[in-house]
Amino acid sequence: METRKVAYAVVLTALAVAGGLLSIPVGLAKVSPAQAMVNVLGAVMLGPWYALAVALATSIIRNAVGTGTLFAFPGSMIGALIAGYVYLWTRNIYLAALGEIFGTGILGSLVSILIVAPSLLNKPVDALVLTLSFLLSTIVGSVVGVMGLLVLQRAGVLKTARHATG
Repeated sequence: METRKVAYAVVLTALAVAGGLLSIPVGLAKVSPAQAMVNVLGAVMLGPWYALAVALATSIIRNAVGTGTLFAFPGSMIGALIAGYVYLWTRNIYLAALGEIFGTGILGSLVSILIVAPSLLNKPVDALVLTLSFLLSTIVGSVVGVMGLLVLQRAGVLKTARHATG
């Protein structure tokens, strides 16, 4: 089972990196709905720690190739971890998506505003613009992630989410 999880994690990382090509510049940030989608998929399919690892690997790669910013780290990683734990505790894909939205859209943007921008970038950021852009990005990506999980569930590919919708 661990080999399968690693393989899924690699595929999800590649999907998030490729989806990062469609990132939207918002001030100093580049928001990526694909990352939120992958966070929801990873949270449900792999659990919190693998989802966190996917978010970390994606953030590193996106920053290395110039499609991400330092804001990708707290935004994606906090959202993935919270979504993973929410799914682990509830077995509900919709609540996992809400965990991603809260983790990335609220907590991730706050960490970006309060810690990343002042300490690593030495630049202030517009808190309202960054938070709204993180929220919009994660809402869109989370909805797409849930739709993907439902498709995988109906196709019989994803058995762990069967209990999630009931």
